[in-house]
Amino acid sequence: MTIALIDYGAGNLHSVENALRAAGATGLSVTADPDVVARADRIVLPGVGAFGACAAALRGVPGMVEAMERRVRAEGAPFLGVCVGMQLMAEAGEEMGEHRGLGWVRGRVRRLAPGTPDARVPHMGWNDVVPRGDHPLVPAGEAYFLHSYAYDGADVIATTDHAGPVTAAIARDTMLGVQFHPEKSQRYGLAMLERFLAWRP
Repeated sequence: MTIALIDYGAGNLHSVENALRAAGATGLSVTADPDVVARADRIVLPGVGAFGACAAALRGVPGMVEAMERRVRAEGAPFLGVCVGMQLMAEAGEEMGEHRGLGWVRGRVRRLAPGTPDARVPHMGWNDVVPRGDHPLVPAGEAYFLHSYAYDGADVIATTDHAGPVTAAIARDTMLGVQFHPEKSQRYGLAMLERFLAWRP
């Protein structure tokens, strides 16, 4: 099995790489080559930082978005987006202006607006992951979050609480996105990555 971990300058690239290897990934390529992505059995998109900068960096890799669209959307290769990698699946992000996402799921990424003043932004630290339904990859547990913006839209399969519900994970077809950092979530995160590597959607 081949796994393409997309290198577009994302800050958490190597920590995600290390976590995937710890979860048992073999055939893992850290790559900015769209041809490698177009042939991969599974694709992982990491990401930390501002939505607009990450979207621009991803589109700045010639042919990468087109390879992702073909391999994931048309051919159904399993896909995992992590943190901003998940947010980029949305139609748009509102961080420091309006920025276009991949549009793979309906919704927008908006600044967190907790319901109580003592809930700080960014949302940082360990928090519960509460499933909606029974998606096989994201059970109940505790994971590590670090973000100031969150996805608001369809296809939410798990939430967390930060003075109100906040999207923790989304899924559609063969695509999964998690707002938390599996690479920082110790046993829960590694177990989730193991399930992704074994997933047969």
